Amino acid sequence: MEFIEITENLKAYPGEYVYHVPSREIVLCGAFNREQNFIRALSSGKMLTDSIENFRKINISKEERKASSINTCKGCGK
Repeated sequence: MEFIEITENLKAYPGEYVYHVPSREIVLCGAFNREQNFIRALSSGKMLTDSIENFRKINISKEERKASSINTCKGCGK
């Protein structure tokens, strides 16, 4: 997993998970506003508003994504 800085050509979309650097938490992006320079996110059940510089996008490789996937029940597929 690597964290990518949000630059002028990158955007965080609502519903996307991003990393909040000061609190060291992965939060859910709720609003992205480049003109007013803020991201509003949901963190531990509370709304958090901070500047874009304090957030990083999360990049997960295919191998990491596959390793973290949850298998479903195989009971009905026999």
